[in-house]
Amino acid sequence: MQTRKLGNSNLEVSAIGLGCMRMSHDESPLPDKQEMITFIHAAVERGITFFDTAEVYGPFINEELVGEALAPFKGQVVIATKFGFQPNVDGSHGWSSLNSRPEHIKQVAEASLKRLKVDAIDLFYQHRVDPDVPIEDVAGAVKDLIQAGKVKHFGLSEAGAQTIRRAHAVQPVAAIQSEYSLWWREVEAEVLPTCEELNIGFVPFSPLGRGYLTGKIDENTTFASVDIRSRLPRFTPEARKANQVVIDLLAGIAAQKGATPAQIALAWLLAQKSWIVPIPGSRKLERLEENIGAVNVQLTPDDLREIETAISKITIQGERYPSNLQKLTNR
Repeated sequence: MQTRKLGNSNLEVSAIGLGCMRMSHDESPLPDKQEMITFIHAAVERGITFFDTAEVYGPFINEELVGEALAPFKGQVVIATKFGFQPNVDGSHGWSSLNSRPEHIKQVAEASLKRLKVDAIDLFYQHRVDPDVPIEDVAGAVKDLIQAGKVKHFGLSEAGAQTIRRAHAVQPVAAIQSEYSLWWREVEAEVLPTCEELNIGFVPFSPLGRGYLTGKIDENTTFASVDIRSRLPRFTPEARKANQVVIDLLAGIAAQKGATPAQIALAWLLAQKSWIVPIPGSRKLERLEENIGAVNVQLTPDDLREIETAISKITIQGERYPSNLQKLTNR
């Protein structure tokens, strides 16, 4: 597996990471825990060293799963987790509010350390920007945790360019995590240039469009009620049918390259910048191996121009999030 460095930090990770959320979140029934531990071990064996989780996934049980699975590989892998939501007090699925108050950040860090079974959190993201807490206070709290040896690197998720600059001035930001894929490119306007200027790594979540860009979802696909896609405008049957043109584009290039649409989508991301590390989520070995195979797909400048020309003529149908969730992004 090739490795990449996230920006200016000394944080070196596999060129493709693994998003672990759906191993114990947004699913009914939840996957078998032991099967997921075995799966994570298989990922390590295949060279994956970058794993993404969060306190709110579950809540709590995803961190416990990742911590247990990766305990035998201490010092060999990088685990990213997140703070910033107030999980439901009854332990039920979801969250009640944002909460990035400094005292809460420090409480979350202590709890995450225990669940992850680590001495220090490799990468600690603010999950979403909290408008009620100045970002300088958030960065200051993480700086305290770094100085105490409890966190190694600071990250932000779905933050806007000005917020990134303000945070970085207090505590250097190692990585920004936001959605980025061939069908969601908003970060190209301001966020990616800011990352390049400040030497910050970028970690695309949903790099396969929550599975859509694999070509295995169509207008007839059904989603469980707990699956977030059942509530997203971009995943209505009408939007899925209209957006099939994107899959057709990927499939055409994939056929030329002896690859799959998913591999082309990931290879396209890897080709954008050397400091971009996508974290597709998967729970099946064949999907994991397919995703890893993307690092061997070489897209030439001509290929990239062809993709750019074709995608520029396509209007993606459906908003990324409903309005109540959209307001949490790009602050």
